[in-house]
Amino acid sequence: RICQLSGSFLPARFKAIVDRFGDDPASMTEAGIAYATEQIIDLFANGVNGVHVYTMNKPDIAERIMGNLKCILGR
Repeated sequence: RICQLSGSFLPARFKAIVDRFGDDPASMTEAGIAYATEQIIDLFANGVNGVHVYTMNKPDIAERIMGNLKCILGR
């Protein structure tokens, strides 16, 4: 509904993830972490120097994403 009101759209891949895993919170969390990690890798590969990750007061999610990026970030 928010997309309709704002005239925006969800990328097809993101929509497919929500459609497939949206009813299972644990699976949605895992898919979301994977999706965010892939987006950040793509941003870095295309010259972006930094990102800010909003995890809605869920620091464990940010830690998981950062853990996935350790090799890329050299940390």
